[in-house]
Amino acid sequence: MNNILILYSTTDGHTIKISQRIQLVLEKVGHEVKVLPIASADVNELHASDKIIIGASIRYGKHQKEVVDFVSEYKSLLEEKPSVFFSVSVVARKPNRNTPETNPYVKKFLSGISWKPDAIGIFAGKIDYPKYGVLDRTIIRLIMYMTKGPTDPNAVVEFTDWDKVESFGQMVGEM
Repeated sequence: MNNILILYSTTDGHTIKISQRIQLVLEKVGHEVKVLPIASADVNELHASDKIIIGASIRYGKHQKEVVDFVSEYKSLLEEKPSVFFSVSVVARKPNRNTPETNPYVKKFLSGISWKPDAIGIFAGKIDYPKYGVLDRTIIRLIMYMTKGPTDPNAVVEFTDWDKVESFGQMVGEM
């Protein structure tokens, strides 16, 4: 069994939950898994890991800068061993935007870096209007209005397909 490191970058915390679900799937089949914020990644932990998974959320069409910086800094190490990337966004709720080939944000992210992950997952995220500040709530509601999504300012809507997350975890465990 493998020693697997899951690193995440999250905006509102949903990517942590997805990372933890993948962790449970991997631990069920005997892998040792550690989940950490990408900002806490230690080079020694990276070297000690047999596989590295990076999970990143999208806000306003972009992954956080810390993900791009991390991949740039550790690209050679990521390519020395199996490495996986998954992205979390509300746009992935749409069937024509939930694969690596159809998700515009992931395509743009991958075209801007030279790292080629061994596997890529795309997961729909969550809207939690009550948790957002006024500006974010307003902007996200406008985006949802334009894309025919939920706009109720009191709504909490989770779009994540947890079976898809678990299948992804199983596939990573078999790599």
